[in-house]
Amino acid sequence: MNKKAIFAMTAVTMLAVFLIASMFYKDQETVKMETLASGNASAFNRDYAQSLGAMDAKVVITEFLDPGCETCAAFAPFIKSALDAFPGKIRLVIRYAPLHDGADYMVSVLEAARKQGKYWETLQVMYDAQPYWASHSNPQPQLIWQYLPSVGLDLEKLKADMNDPEIARLLQQDIADAKALSVTKTPGFFVNGRPLEPFGAEELKALILSELYKNYPSESGR
Repeated sequence: MNKKAIFAMTAVTMLAVFLIASMFYKDQETVKMETLASGNASAFNRDYAQSLGAMDAKVVITEFLDPGCETCAAFAPFIKSALDAFPGKIRLVIRYAPLHDGADYMVSVLEAARKQGKYWETLQVMYDAQPYWASHSNPQPQLIWQYLPSVGLDLEKLKADMNDPEIARLLQQDIADAKALSVTKTPGFFVNGRPLEPFGAEELKALILSELYKNYPSESGR
């Protein structure tokens, strides 16, 4: 089964989901959110934001995430499957909404790992190790260090780079942008500026497909 088939395994069902979801997208709350988003276009992406996928892709998924968020971890394989299914047409932009205790620390680790070209591997390790370091009742972000060697990082350099003041600046900008876009929980998804409302995997799939079909009409016939 090819990647596109995996992502859109039940095309007929997805079309039905899209039609149902479209009704929800037109409700008053969503219209309000879309209006809010359109007035804060620059808040979706910043020059420094980490991204994955073709820079000229016409479908851009903006995700406000928290490394300690279990739902963010759960959605990661789904987002990857979307990028794999439609290569060159979808780009993921990562922004931060550090809502859990210890999240600021983990963002510093992530951004320091990025300097070594190990961003995505480090994020995956953080997700995999969430049960050990991200307990909401007793978070212990320092425990992540016992898992980082598997990524192949220079740990001494990582510790030094975590103190780069630029990391603190970008985190504060992300927090401000999340607030401007009314992101109050993670993950917070927007697709080409359209907020995911209501929240859910099927709703996100429908929103992605609707933007794909709008920007790449040839995809709607597949």
